[in-house]
Amino acid sequence: MPYIYQHKDWPDFHWDKEKIIDLLSAIRYQQGKIIGRMESLGFDLRSEASLEMLTGEIVKSHEIEGDILDLEQVRSSIARRLGMDIPGLLPNDRHIDGIVEMMIDATTNYDQPLTKERLFGWHHALFPMGYSGPYKIQTAQWRTDKDGPMQVVSGAMGKEKVHFEAPSSESIEKEMLQFLDWVNDDQKIDPILKAAVAHLWFITIHPFDDGNGRITRAITDFLLSRADQSKQRFYSMSVQIRNERKQYYEILEKTQKGRLDITNWILWFLTCLQETLHQSEILLLRVIRKAHFWQKHQNTALNERQRKMILRLQGAFFGKLNTSKWAKICKCSQDTALRDINDLIQKGIMEKDEGKGKNTNYKLVE
Repeated sequence: MPYIYQHKDWPDFHWDKEKIIDLLSAIRYQQGKIIGRMESLGFDLRSEASLEMLTGEIVKSHEIEGDILDLEQVRSSIARRLGMDIPGLLPNDRHIDGIVEMMIDATTNYDQPLTKERLFGWHHALFPMGYSGPYKIQTAQWRTDKDGPMQVVSGAMGKEKVHFEAPSSESIEKEMLQFLDWVNDDQKIDPILKAAVAHLWFITIHPFDDGNGRITRAITDFLLSRADQSKQRFYSMSVQIRNERKQYYEILEKTQKGRLDITNWILWFLTCLQETLHQSEILLLRVIRKAHFWQKHQNTALNERQRKMILRLQGAFFGKLNTSKWAKICKCSQDTALRDINDLIQKGIMEKDEGKGKNTNYKLVE
């Protein structure tokens, strides 16, 4: 069976509107509700929510590709870029700053055209030194296939399975011109559906040596920002795609080996977006709870170690907290850690966790 781009009507995508209308309507309602809630909050709370969402978007988008970024480095870079005054920011990292610049540009400048030069700038930001890991790659230019066709492959050496082979490099200039004209043209298509189609279309062209998946998701955020008409991001599809990575690759492969009826792809995309919006509501509640906490304890005496750990526990903290972990994170002795924790327990901020284990664990009071 030919790949989707080999059909004579490519890229004349179509789908069953009746099958998607109810889901699309539910998403539009959910989307409007979240944006309405966010707009009712103060500037600081909106910035905090946007910071958390952009951090998750960037970290998880790279994690999908097996590239692990330091979460605190990403968070610090975004906070600086957004002009947020947050204590304990880490020093600048050139590589991460470039990645953050790409995502900020995609989401805040959604009203600007998507151009070849802009995509080249994003690609260079991903690979500022011209290397992907130990491999030299061509940056800020379309791939040339000098080492053979662009293929998505899995399996051990000698037992590789080719999941997809992209269009030849000779066709990329023409393919991308058509794609960019479509993205920038104000067509009568729901912008959420436009994001779904653009995601599939760009990843199928696969125009770069590396970074195609990450730029695909940046384009998706670009178009979803346009759909929201908001420069602040309140939800992250990359986080949900990372959670459903296996299903994501399966539906992509099936669609790319299918016909131009992409109804099933759009249904998967919309379902993923719906769960993304649900998780965004949970994040919103967490941000509001965090704001209420600091308002309540604005006059509570806390040392820098205690403030640092409370902020950690209110954010992306993994596993259980005990005195050893406190001491390691705060670079202090376990005796000092225990005194800090006991002080917070007396102030009604922390409590012992009821979970079983060799050591005593602690958590914030709900």
